[in-house]
This record gives sequence, structure tokens and C-alpha cells, in this order.
Amino acid sequence: MEQVRDTKESRIVLKDLTKTYGGRNTEVPAVDHVSLEVQSGEFVALIGPSGCGKSTILNMIAGLMPRSGGEILIDGNPVVTGRLTPKVGYVFQRDTVYPWRTVTRNIGLGLELNGVAKRERQVEIARFIERAGLKGFEHAFPITLSGGMRQRVSLMRTLIMRPEILLMDEPFGALDTHTKLEMHSLLLEIWNEEQQTVVFVTHDLGEALTLSDKIIVLSARPGRLKQVFNVPFARPRDAVSLRETPEFSELFSQIWHSLGEEFRRTSAEG
Repeated sequence: MEQVRDTKESRIVLKDLTKTYGGRNTEVPAVDHVSLEVQSGEFVALIGPSGCGKSTILNMIAGLMPRSGGEILIDGNPVVTGRLTPKVGYVFQRDTVYPWRTVTRNIGLGLELNGVAKRERQVEIARFIERAGLKGFEHAFPITLSGGMRQRVSLMRTLIMRPEILLMDEPFGALDTHTKLEMHSLLLEIWNEEQQTVVFVTHDLGEALTLSDKIIVLSARPGRLKQVFNVPFARPRDAVSLRETPEFSELFSQIWHSLGEEFRRTSAEG
């Protein structure tokens, strides 16, 4: 089993992480002894076949789901299931905007709950609305927005809380290609400024290559750490032109070969 290590400061550490669903007679192993480290300011993508435990790993890191074995550390402290971990933000697979709140009130929800003064909230919200390209839609309700615009609202609502660690579970998976590329450009721009530590779950290899510093390939279920690929493309990156380079195509082919082996395993076992 390959283990990811680096000389930089580690913010997230998984040690022999396992997860099994079901009872004693119906156990289904989902994650099998995954060990890895995510360094400070690193953008790491988890990729693999459906059902390989990508989202399960993310939910265990977030403390949303109990693990069956192993250890999860954030900044050296054990993650406790059901307890919020400071400095960690989570962007879900589906947009989680509240239909009864406007764009402004959705984005400012966390600040409001934290008791931030109204004037200070307004200044911050206006800044994040402009950053997300939502100016003019401040008082719009989600039902009037496109899917991409709703996902921008979800992303800004998380980022306005200034998380140092960002966990993202296929946040752009339901978007069309053009909108997805727009979201990639927005996320790259924000990450270049903020340098959060990111763990990003995706099925889209092109997306993983566009965004990340490192791609971790998981095996077919139960998910094991199969292979790690460093992404050497210089930053800042252009989400569109990067895909036209021969370097992108070459690395895509290498990783696709590794993924293809797992896709075939999944088909054979199905």
C-alpha cells in the first residue's frame, strides 16, 4: 500500500482509515486501510470508480460520519465524529441554498449565525457577491437562478467564513461543461489568493487535472490508495487553455490508464 508523504507541514493525516457498512452478517467494506497526508496549502483531488469510498472518506474527515478503524488528524488533533472542526468548510455535491433566502441572505448566513454586526456583514457579502459574478442578483431568490449561479452562492457562503481547510464533494458534477469551466476559473482565482488546503472529490479526471496539485487514485470498492500522481502544471492556471496543452493530454492518458483498470474491475465484479 502506497502512502503519501511530504516534507511540508501536514494539515490532514489519515492513518489506516477504514469504513465498513452494515451489521455483523451483512458487512460491506467501503474503505480499506487508506493512509495519506495533505500538506498545508495543497490542493488534492480524490478520484476513482463509483462506490470506491471517495465521499465516505471526505465525510469522515469532516466528522460527519464515524470511521470503523484508523485515525484522522487535522492539525495534529483527532477528528471527533459529530463535533465541528474549527477552520474547516464543506461544499456539498448539490447546492444547499435555502429557497426562502435571497442571494445576499444565503451568502451571509454563517456571518449572521456568528453574530457579525449587520454593517460588517453587508460589506463582506457585497465583496463576495462581486467576486462570484453575482452583482445585480443580490435580492434574487434561488428559484430564479441557474444551477451554476446557485452553486456560486453555495461556494461563497462557505468561503465567506474564511475556512483554512476546504472539503469539496463533487460540487460541480451536475453542471454543464461551460458552466463547470467557469466554476473552475472562479475556484482557481480564489484559491490562488487564499491558498486553502483543499480535498476535492470528483469523477471528472479533466477537472482533477485542472485544479489540483496532486491526484490520488482509489481502487474499486473497497477503496484502497492505488496510485498518486503529482500535477506539475504551473500556477496560476487558465482552466480552458491548460486542456489544450500536450502536457495535459499526456498526464491525462497516464492517469486514465490507472483508472481504466479499476473501471474494468468494477464492471467484471458487477
